[in-house]
Amino acid sequence: MRKTVFLLLSLLLLGGGAVGVKLWAGYTQPGPLTQDTDVVIPQGNYRSTIHTLQSAHVLPSGMVAEYIALLAIQLTRHQGQLHAAELSFPANSSLKQVLWILRHAHPVLHKLTIPEGLSAYQIQEIFENAAFLTGQTPLPEEGSVQPQTYKFLRNTTRSNALASTQMAMAHTLESLWQNREVISEIPNKHALVTLASLIEKETSVPEERPEVARVFINRLNAGIKLQTDPTVIYGLTAGKTPLGHGLTHAELQNASAYNTYLYAGLPPGPICSPGLSALQAAAHPAKGDMLYFVANGRGGHNFANTLAEHNKNVSEFRKTLKK
Repeated sequence: MRKTVFLLLSLLLLGGGAVGVKLWAGYTQPGPLTQDTDVVIPQGNYRSTIHTLQSAHVLPSGMVAEYIALLAIQLTRHQGQLHAAELSFPANSSLKQVLWILRHAHPVLHKLTIPEGLSAYQIQEIFENAAFLTGQTPLPEEGSVQPQTYKFLRNTTRSNALASTQMAMAHTLESLWQNREVISEIPNKHALVTLASLIEKETSVPEERPEVARVFINRLNAGIKLQTDPTVIYGLTAGKTPLGHGLTHAELQNASAYNTYLYAGLPPGPICSPGLSALQAAAHPAKGDMLYFVANGRGGHNFANTLAEHNKNVSEFRKTLKK
């Protein structure tokens, strides 16, 4: 309150009577901004900052408004330095509010969302299309990025932003690994992420992911090929583009190391960046002797312990396709 009174008295003394009152009004009255707006305040002096805000219609235009703003900045210097950053200004911000924002507000953070199940090439494209980032995006190692929503300052480099998403995945993996169910078929974190990526691609139903994990682990334990289509597709496309059609008989014979119809065991590495639900399923699979699963026509899967059960489930699924 004392600082406000001091400012009013200063304006009155400097401006003299009615002029001082007009200056005070210029400090406290609503500004011309019609909607909430983010403005990048570049490095510079007080005058360049004012011009930037006038160009963005945060402050009134004209030399009188510029003079009032310069005077207000000088008289309120004790409240702190003005900052160069991208800042958010509410509609109709007064000069008093604007100066508080310039001194104390947090910079604008921009959201970038990495959905679950994307390949390294798809993630690279998301970073490239984020206009608030700068520089080139390195192609990440497959499965190294944690899918979630991140927040970045404008002009963060793409390489630094990508590194932070990879650090998030590393932290998640370390926590899961320390608290996992110890399974001989999953000897290291690389195998855990690889398994989770298969789970991610096979089902979008969170509650059945532990069952999918158990099927794969049981098949690994029994030496049965995993025979999962997403690995064959990855071997054909490397995650660069969608396959665009159902797998053909010839494609199922493709000699890629990712073809789990030809080769037993896990593929050489992840086929996407799995989300937390799939990672947790790989670390804590369901119990049971399931060896097979097939779509049930309702968005989920039916699981079976024997081939006879599985064939029956396949037959039921084919009936749903004919309806």
